[in-house]
Amino acid sequence: MERLQKILAQAGVASRRKCEEMILAGKVEVNGELVTTLGTKADPATDIIKVSGRLIRGENKIYIMFNKPKGVITSASDDKGRKVVTDYLKGITERVYPVGRLDYDTEGLLLLTNDGEFANLLTHPKHHVPKTYLATVKGVPHGTALDKLKAGIKLEDGMTAPAEVEYKDIDEANKEAVISITIHEGRNRQVRRMFEAVSHPVIRLKRISFGDILLQNLKRGSYRHLTKDEINHLQQIAKAGMLRDNQTRKDT
Repeated sequence: MERLQKILAQAGVASRRKCEEMILAGKVEVNGELVTTLGTKADPATDIIKVSGRLIRGENKIYIMFNKPKGVITSASDDKGRKVVTDYLKGITERVYPVGRLDYDTEGLLLLTNDGEFANLLTHPKHHVPKTYLATVKGVPHGTALDKLKAGIKLEDGMTAPAEVEYKDIDEANKEAVISITIHEGRNRQVRRMFEAVSHPVIRLKRISFGDILLQNLKRGSYRHLTKDEINHLQQIAKAGMLRDNQTRKDT
């Protein structure tokens, strides 16, 4: 059972707020009865839901991996008219939304879905789903700088969790280095802020994996559907992280 406005929004009727207005305006029926109370729940699989007399069918769950280019907004729309990730999803009729975010200047692997439970499972901070980035940074960080990142570093919003960090490439001529970093959190601009804290600002940032799902050779600006095995694997990683977090809390 889900809230009626959520069912309508997921079916592509309108935004959730607009769907709430439709309910209050007396435009929505469930099993032949008019519904005007917000918070009313229904089962999209079995209930007959109509808006202004039109039958609404629950949409299929969809799970997408997208290679986000730099300079694209991680959003379904933008009031400033900038490019958004959904502009690239040609052929996708379902209303999908990003699982977490990549900032405007960050590229790489982004998941999108219309399954709210799946999205919440992967982004909940207790579930510790690993995400790996390739960061091209100014200068060549010494071992002590990387050790700080590995152990956890203090940012303005608190200490970060330990990260997995290793050198991938060094460009002595341009005084740059490529560092692989895996984090288990999802704070705003976290990787960039971590490298800034050790005085090696990020020049370029690309996410290459989410859990054990790899970006591999997916072309920039392209997408593909996740397989059932990949979906199940991501769910298992998130649930395992939740169990570890619960056990840690018990032990302390």
